[in-house]
Amino acid sequence: MNINYAKPEKISLKNHPILNEKWVQEIIAQDPSIIGLGNLILKDKERIQPNAGRLDLLLQDEDATKRYEIEIQLGKTDESHIIRTIEYWDIEKKRFPQYEHCAVIIAEDITSRFLNVISLFNGAIPLIAIQMNAIKVGESTSLIFTTVLNQLTLGLVDEDEEVSEVTDRNYWEQTRGTKQTVAMADEVLELVKTISPDFELKYNKFYIGLANNGQPDNFVIFRPQRNMMRFELRIPKSPELESKIESTGLDMLDYDTRWGRYRIKLEKEDIKKNKDFILELLKKAHDEK
Repeated sequence: MNINYAKPEKISLKNHPILNEKWVQEIIAQDPSIIGLGNLILKDKERIQPNAGRLDLLLQDEDATKRYEIEIQLGKTDESHIIRTIEYWDIEKKRFPQYEHCAVIIAEDITSRFLNVISLFNGAIPLIAIQMNAIKVGESTSLIFTTVLNQLTLGLVDEDEEVSEVTDRNYWEQTRGTKQTVAMADEVLELVKTISPDFELKYNKFYIGLANNGQPDNFVIFRPQRNMMRFELRIPKSPELESKIESTGLDMLDYDTRWGRYRIKLEKEDIKKNKDFILELLKKAHDEK
């Protein structure tokens, strides 16, 4: 079988006579999913900022809970674009506090120096850095986007092991859940132990977490209640995964975009019925951490 091969050629948009920042902006606006942040919707482009220029693109997730303030730069990252990216994020966050906001800088060359600088902000400022490569194949030009710095997933206050109030099993059996619902955490723990036998439950005031050799490792947490247990896995949001969860019949409550967790309602029979799939979810959460 003959397969035609066309050698790709990397080109510089900064030095290109025709393809420019406006062109990149239009390509992303037509299909925001190409930048790799999920199925986003175009909210606005060239958005005027009070006394601060124009925001290249404003994208929003399908759930209308999170917005991405995007600054595009051809060539290498520089101080002015980083400052502008953060400034636009801050303006939008103050104007529309009902949304979660994330600053995004897209550049052809994100240098190690500025990657280090950006990394200092990450956590205090939710910031994503994406490197963009323009590739020419024959007469066509394509854009490839690679996330080189992702938004730091923040931990809940009650997940801070240094300040979280440690409780015991009796607290959860008598106050928050029941012996039966706490025992469900034991069943899931047995699945976790197939990943590593050193995991054990760690009882905190707001959730039951995991420890591995005594060290907190909360890629999954449990919240037993009176009639069921809430099962929360730290996994990046994925439409494909959500479809798979729904197809099993498990009750997916929601996806907590702020903390990056799928929240699933588990009843006693769900664990035995979906043992293999729950183990698959646990392995995915463990590998993603």
